[in-house]
Amino acid sequence: MNILFLDQFSDLGGAQRCLLDLQPALRDRGWKSYIAAPGDGPSLREMEAAPIRCGPYAAGHKTPGDVLRFALELPRLSREIAAIARRVQADLLYVNGPRLLPAAALSGVRPILFHCHSYLPQRYARWLAGAAVRRSGATVVASCWSVARPLARFVDPTRFHVVYTGLAPGLPVVPTGQRPAPPRVGTIGRVAPEKGQAEFLRAARMLGGFRFVVCGAPLFGDPAARRYADALPSIAEGLPVEFLGWRTDVSSVMAGLDLLVVPSAPHEGTTRVIFEAFAAGVPVLATRAGGIPEIVADGETGFLVDSRDPRVLADRIQALLSGPPEVLRGVAGRAQDAWRERYTLDLYQRNMLRILDHLSYSPGG
Repeated sequence: MNILFLDQFSDLGGAQRCLLDLQPALRDRGWKSYIAAPGDGPSLREMEAAPIRCGPYAAGHKTPGDVLRFALELPRLSREIAAIARRVQADLLYVNGPRLLPAAALSGVRPILFHCHSYLPQRYARWLAGAAVRRSGATVVASCWSVARPLARFVDPTRFHVVYTGLAPGLPVVPTGQRPAPPRVGTIGRVAPEKGQAEFLRAARMLGGFRFVVCGAPLFGDPAARRYADALPSIAEGLPVEFLGWRTDVSSVMAGLDLLVVPSAPHEGTTRVIFEAFAAGVPVLATRAGGIPEIVADGETGFLVDSRDPRVLADRIQALLSGPPEVLRGVAGRAQDAWRERYTLDLYQRNMLRILDHLSYSPGG
């Protein structure tokens, strides 16, 4: 089977890493992958690539001008997708994110799988995605139930799946309480307002006796995220904070932490970094946002707070790292057990292959 992947970004965010994680399993089946994505990001070059002209658009909230420009681009985008599909003799169109879904639906290429990794907060975005799914009869894979629910009414239940991210093992971690002082507390991931790095640093200012790590960078050509990132050092002035920038060796960064903090905004999905912490055996403190409570059980596999207010974060960080070390060790161990049972890379690949197998034997989707 020849699969044409459409991605709205070529930078290496969580959705793109999920796509790359799938490739070894596809190659083992003898299937051929192609990718069409805008921009010139380096992350997808291992697949035979074709550029596609789309945007640039602001990440996150779209301006009225973005929406109008996208509507005017749809006919041209749909023709371009159809031409690429013919060129690679695509048997399946795999749309890895919502931006190109309407154009894919208009392209006439079938069957279509739409992989939705993020909650669609805007009403017009949900309507566009839903209309495209209905028009094309697409199969939908959502990263969690929180992401899935706004789309459920548009999709035949037999074509609707929730598949959580899966990861390979992380580097072994020295348990909290057995590491040199002072404890290290960090955030890892894309730098953007909705990810909460500013709140984390403001919480750090209320704490003493810890070191802090901010690992990540803005992605997707987002100027608002770039301005946000540029402001973080001034928030952290005078604090014992390391800014590591973008790192591909997330597992080694994780291995140096005593606590991972995930202060996400309300519309978060499940966020890949939590699975990475589970696999590595690092305890997680996260906001009760979006799909996070689907995978983090407070006091069992991690710790949840109801707000990313800096005072709330600081109080919980202090309580966790000044409390009995065996509490953190027990939670991290149970989280690692949950990863082994439900969130491994092998399980993710098998779940996705089962869906793709069904599509490959269903002419027209």
